[in-house]
Amino acid sequence: MQKNQLAEEYNVGKLMKFTAPTMIMLVFMSLYQTMDAVFISNLVSELGLTALNVVYPFTSVVIAISIMLATGAGAIIALDMGMQKNQEAKENFTLVVVVGLVLAFIIMVAGMIWIEPLIYALGATPRIYQLCYDYLWVMVVSTPLAMLQMLFQTFFVTAGKPKIGLSLTILGGVLNIVLDYVFIVYCNLGIQGAAIATAIGYSVVALYGLFYFMFNRKGTLYFVKPKLRWNVLENTCLNGMSEMVNNLSVAVTTYLFNIVGLAYLKEEGIAAISIVLYAQYVMTSVFMGYATGVAPVFSYKYGARDTKQIQHIFKISMWFVVVASVGTYFMSFVLARPIVQVFASHNQYVFDLAVKGFNLFAISFLFTGINIFASALFTAFSNGKVSAMLSFLRTFFLLVIALIFLPKMIGENGIWYAVPLAEGIAVVFSIFAVWKHRKQYCLVRK
Repeated sequence: MQKNQLAEEYNVGKLMKFTAPTMIMLVFMSLYQTMDAVFISNLVSELGLTALNVVYPFTSVVIAISIMLATGAGAIIALDMGMQKNQEAKENFTLVVVVGLVLAFIIMVAGMIWIEPLIYALGATPRIYQLCYDYLWVMVVSTPLAMLQMLFQTFFVTAGKPKIGLSLTILGGVLNIVLDYVFIVYCNLGIQGAAIATAIGYSVVALYGLFYFMFNRKGTLYFVKPKLRWNVLENTCLNGMSEMVNNLSVAVTTYLFNIVGLAYLKEEGIAAISIVLYAQYVMTSVFMGYATGVAPVFSYKYGARDTKQIQHIFKISMWFVVVASVGTYFMSFVLARPIVQVFASHNQYVFDLAVKGFNLFAISFLFTGINIFASALFTAFSNGKVSAMLSFLRTFFLLVIALIFLPKMIGENGIWYAVPLAEGIAVVFSIFAVWKHRKQYCLVRK
């Protein structure tokens, strides 16, 4: 049996070394998913980019369910291992993977049956229907691969093997980027080629993970005969609810952004909004990566009742998040024009609109990191209720209100200020929640 890396004593260097692969993995994952939009925008058409944004809510739902299972179960499994319940951890791990696969196949079958009404329900117009259909069909069929990819990326970290997840993500991303170009340009498959390349990218992590956890019997986690524990599934869903809420909110708010953008900025507005949202995804992925990477450490130390390490790791984390937030905010002004140019170099109006919007939108980076970390912290401590509440406020309730009322009050600039306002108000709730529970989770000395 290999020693679990989560049991080590962490200082700044060791914590950064442990979380770095997950941060790089999430950054790289965001980059290669963004490359789909870049290739489609430049090699297919701007209507293709609009179609991609229209059908994205389906992908968000799949990601939401898989992240709920992965993060919710990851905290429980790491807690089990911290309490030396290693066999129970393996049984719960196997159970969650099986449940995830069953849900994925149900979604796939339902999506194949009702794909046409689904496309129109997402807001497609006759002008972009075929583009939406070509992309979404492949995404529906590849749902099981997407589910396994997300599960295994998290469980590699829980198993103390974040470098494996990083290596596989890089391999899948490079393969996706290369195949994007091959399928779109040489095979003339258009937007469908980009979808096929994405599905093949999913398969790298999904298939390797299946074989790794099936045959590597010396690791801290591997497949065993699962035991159906309804309380584990219930706690997994409750604990991972915040991450699910976060991604379901992306689906809803993306839809709202499209509707509001069309009303105030016409079709070019949807393209500009898509560019800014993709840029946000890339620039905040480092916070998601750190939160995902450090969460199993908090879970393990909490299970082991190692209060000294919990306090030390929390202090390091707060310094990292604050410094990274300020750095990301200032970096956004330097990178705004180069990022937008990658998408819209051939359309000056969309370019100018996106750059203006990105500069207004960038204020949100000062708050996003703290909100993401606070939500992940409560998930790590198996407090799904508080975690879900913070995510719901930040990514849905406050944002929806801001999107509905700000444009009416201050015009088109209200679209760009909606996210900063929501994140700014949410950070107050995040800080208060952490302060309120600081003694319960041993975040500070009593």
